[in-house]
Amino acid sequence: MKAFEASDDIPLTALKILIAGGFGVGKTTMVATVSEIEPLTTEEILTTASAATDSLVGVENKTTTTVSMDFGRITLWRQQLQLLLFGTPGQDRFWFMWDDLALGSIGAVVLADTRRLDDCFSAVEFFEDRGVPFVVAVNEFDTAHRYTAEEVQSAIELNPDVPVIMFDARAPFSTQQVLIRLVEYALTLSLRSSPASEPALEPPAPTPSPSLPSASAASFDGNPHRAL
Repeated sequence: MKAFEASDDIPLTALKILIAGGFGVGKTTMVATVSEIEPLTTEEILTTASAATDSLVGVENKTTTTVSMDFGRITLWRQQLQLLLFGTPGQDRFWFMWDDLALGSIGAVVLADTRRLDDCFSAVEFFEDRGVPFVVAVNEFDTAHRYTAEEVQSAIELNPDVPVIMFDARAPFSTQQVLIRLVEYALTLSLRSSPASEPALEPPAPTPSPSLPSASAASFDGNPHRAL
């Protein structure tokens, strides 16, 4: 049962969000964890043929990989939003798809693994170059050292405004908080970039009425008819 049945009368706003990052950082897990529908996945088994192109350093136990995209959906009834989640493939050889996937999105979540932090650099650069709002979500793997958000932000040399969030891609509530933070951040940037309100027009200055000569200002030039 939905938490807010009364919200059914209000249309939901659909927002497209990208879940991006390096190879084996948890993108498919994040989409599957939070999706309210059976997620669409394009996972394929890693073979020896891909060993030369898909490095497993740091993710030696990984046996599958996304070859196209992941798709999931989550409805935030309280916010009247429906988030459409598109997980990108992580390997460099699938980067040609990223521009198409990014079309129409309000922003992206860049996943990072502090054991292989440099794997997220390309994704960060991709969204920075295109002016797409993004947050960095550090997936805290069990065996990874814990760093602060400030330490990660400094290591990536992020703009201080870009949020860095520590989370667990396996935990639904933790993942929802990342998505909500991205929506809030994208909205803030949108409002900030909106044209400033036109300054109010000042009412025209009243045209001064021709002043009548005062009696004291009038001078007598000796002509009695003008004086009258």
